[in-house]
Amino acid sequence: MKTIAETALAVVALTVGLMSSGCGSHESKPLPTTSMAGSKDATEGDNAKPKGDPAHPLVQIHTSLGEITVKLDAEHAPITVTNFLSYVSSGQYDNTLFHQILTKPAVVIGGGFDGFFKEKPSELPIRNEAHNGLKNARGTIAMARQPDAIDSSTCQFFINCGDNPQLNYRSDTAEAYGYCVFGEVTSGMEVVETMAKSAVHDQGSLTSTPVEPIAIRWIHVVQ
Repeated sequence: MKTIAETALAVVALTVGLMSSGCGSHESKPLPTTSMAGSKDATEGDNAKPKGDPAHPLVQIHTSLGEITVKLDAEHAPITVTNFLSYVSSGQYDNTLFHQILTKPAVVIGGGFDGFFKEKPSELPIRNEAHNGLKNARGTIAMARQPDAIDSSTCQFFINCGDNPQLNYRSDTAEAYGYCVFGEVTSGMEVVETMAKSAVHDQGSLTSTPVEPIAIRWIHVVQ
């Protein structure tokens, strides 16, 4: 299986020549009523149900560098938000890492490795909602996936440190389907920017890993 760094870098290599024609607005497709074969239609996570607006719940990511508050968008990415909240509810993200810091695209990636850089098991992949019209702009949160499989997102996510139009939906092919945005940072972007400036090195199968580990202590629903 490709590492997430290889995933992100591969999609850039595949899309850079198409950026000029692939960054415009796109009408959202209607979401399927059932998940595709081999995917889960994320409906779990009752313990992480929002206490406020169910369409735009707030979650807080507690990291070793500070707190990041994210407003999720269940209106545009219902499957993805429910999946993310299910992982939050189960404690999947407790004591994990932001394990990769990339500059092209400018992202910080986390949620898949524990403090010993061991990849955590995940649930089945979900339907990719990258066609929802949301863009990989600075401060948005999106799901990582394998570049050769449209519906391959599980628990790993990334925060865009800059505008990354090459990661947006452009067509229905695997290399151009894009990465699903499902929310945006409302506070704590300075924490993300600090992460983005971290010194990195290669460690085992992972590239661009922070020299000083950046921990995700836990994630919880604020409202």
